[in-house]
Amino acid sequence: MPGKNIILFGPPGAGKGTQAARLVELLGVPHISTGDMFRYHKKNNTELGKKAQVFMDKGALVPDEITIAMVKERLSRADVKQGFLLDGFPRSTPQAEALDTILKELGIKLDHVINIAVSDVEIMKRLKGRAEIEGRSDDADPAVIQNRINTYKNQSEPCLDYYRPRTVVRDIDGMGSIEEIFERIKIVLE
Repeated sequence: MPGKNIILFGPPGAGKGTQAARLVELLGVPHISTGDMFRYHKKNNTELGKKAQVFMDKGALVPDEITIAMVKERLSRADVKQGFLLDGFPRSTPQAEALDTILKELGIKLDHVINIAVSDVEIMKRLKGRAEIEGRSDDADPAVIQNRINTYKNQSEPCLDYYRPRTVVRDIDGMGSIEEIFERIKIVLE
């Protein structure tokens, strides 16, 4: 299957984690998430991990320069030669621009930006359901959910406009069963 360098986009509750697990299995590429990178660098006590920990201990966002350095380090590893699924990065247009620079330096072409689109009403419903099933407190409060949606729309969603002129954005209807959504993604990748 051609074109295995992929960014996965979508609002909180869109089902990115579920679809990412299926895509990684289908494509045989590593799932690269910023959360996993932070945990790796913290656990291995790397210089980047130490720098990130200072901000994480304060409950602050890790600055772009540290996150970008982690992404560059991760995309430089041998296991991404056959492709990658990037999840949780970029989250802003400056991060998307930095990713372009990294990919260019590494000689990697971005093939797809998969955007799982879900309405705000559905997001609210899904996250409330997830809070009940998984006990995730961050998904239980409607005000917190709305703040997460607003943050996504104001910071992350503009990345889609950044990528659209390159015709790499694949808009996927995120309504329906997990299998139906996965089938829609598979069709755009073929």
